[in-house]
Amino acid sequence: MQNIDSIVIVLGTGGTIAGTAEDAGDNVGYTAAQLGVAQLVRAVPALAEVALEAEQVAQVDSKDMSHGVWRELALRCATQLARPEVAGIVVTHGTDTLEETAWFLQRVLAPAKPLVLTAAMRPATALQSDGPQNLLDAVSVARSPLARGVVAVLGGQVHGARDVRKVHPYRIDAFSSGDAGPIACVEEGELRVFRPWPEGEPLGIGVLPDDVARWPWVEIVLSHAGAGGAVVRALCGIGVQGLVVGSTGNGTVHRELEAALIEAQTQGVAVLRSTRCRNGRVLATDADTLPSADDLTPGKARVELMLSLM
Repeated sequence: MQNIDSIVIVLGTGGTIAGTAEDAGDNVGYTAAQLGVAQLVRAVPALAEVALEAEQVAQVDSKDMSHGVWRELALRCATQLARPEVAGIVVTHGTDTLEETAWFLQRVLAPAKPLVLTAAMRPATALQSDGPQNLLDAVSVARSPLARGVVAVLGGQVHGARDVRKVHPYRIDAFSSGDAGPIACVEEGELRVFRPWPEGEPLGIGVLPDDVARWPWVEIVLSHAGAGGAVVRALCGIGVQGLVVGSTGNGTVHRELEAALIEAQTQGVAVLRSTRCRNGRVLATDADTLPSADDLTPGKARVELMLSLM
């Protein structure tokens, strides 16, 4: 069952879903963020029967996603979600940083209505583009009274903001929810729900400084064979405020890198340990010297630490 009399807002931010290539057979040599969101909507005939409003918030390749775009997107989402006639929102996005944007929006807004991110692994000009079906499925989720919170809809699956992660650089089935599994799937426009939707207390738009240059500076470093502490010490020397370490395994960090991170922590730099593993989480122990980011990927842990420093 869907809210047939309500409006769905489609906000465009660019990405591969809006990308084009000179050769329809080229799925990698394309230029992202070329088509406007209104063009994406018109390319899906079934959406002509749905009450939609389309708005271009940004036009970027998501590898170049910025705090400025995040702030503008959060503001537009908050404004549209406050309208009683709006059933939900769809955001067209690139795949590279989709999981980070999803977690950012969930933590800031935690909406009672569905806020659905969708994307594509192939450009709009591809012989078998995945964008139109993903967009149609995303609108179906945004219209559903069963849905709530920030989710991502790709390949017929609905992933929660906390769990979604990109796990393949090329294939159409490039997204997963790790150990948690998808929240639901979309079957011919209908939702089949497996587990609860995202919830939480919103931090609110007010937590975000107007000037994005004032947002806390948080960087990610990786632990690996032969890792040292020079990069950490250099970052601390030029004013970094937070560091996320992508650890090996269950939060393990090379001893030299760990020593530098402990030094940073004693100097007032906030530190979180995530894991390079695509599934699982960092299980905390009483012996830990650096706090755990639990099941957040390094990118999401960076968002979490940045917001906590605000």
